[in-house]
Amino acid sequence: MGLTYDILIADDHPLFRSALRQALGAGLGGESTLTEVGSINELQRTLEQRSDWDLVLLDLNMPGAYGFSGLVLLRSQFPQIPVVVISAQEEAEVVQRARDFGASGFIPKSSPLEVLQQSVREVLEGGVSWPQVEGDAAALTDEQQDVSARLASLTPQQFRVLTMVCDGLLNKQIAWELNVSEATIKAHVTAIFRKLGVRTRTQAALALQHMELAR
Repeated sequence: MGLTYDILIADDHPLFRSALRQALGAGLGGESTLTEVGSINELQRTLEQRSDWDLVLLDLNMPGAYGFSGLVLLRSQFPQIPVVVISAQEEAEVVQRARDFGASGFIPKSSPLEVLQQSVREVLEGGVSWPQVEGDAAALTDEQQDVSARLASLTPQQFRVLTMVCDGLLNKQIAWELNVSEATIKAHVTAIFRKLGVRTRTQAALALQHMELAR
């Protein structure tokens, strides 16, 4: 019997998730379990229910992700779980940012099947896996470092509220979506603004934009 792993696939494209499941099922063998989620909120809920996953495969472009903010949140809340970013954006800066924000590896979506399987195996065995990329990436700015540290201090629920604020929802709409009182949302927004060091919803949205893929 080979080793078995529990892997969480976070990607909003069902066809890609299916292809990834097939590739990893063939590559890992054994009785490994592959679970799929399609948004950052769904990923958070799954991790809150269970946190002993061997690996999370994370697409950067997902509903609620706001660039690297999903990765930052994941690494701060569940530091014991290795994360490998899988992305169609393969520029040197994107790869470097994934490394800066704590990923254990990066797999371009254009990778051959064998490369994908090998990269996942390397991280499951306790290593890291980074592709060769052309070009140089600038270092994180002080502002990006500051915003990522502030984002990392948010609770999962505060992050959900923040993304809804940035999507333009009003407090009463967020309260309805999350099935809590409007007073609870107001308290969350106050705490979020304090942690981010902002005073308005617009400033909160601008702070989150520092985590976007293309600056």
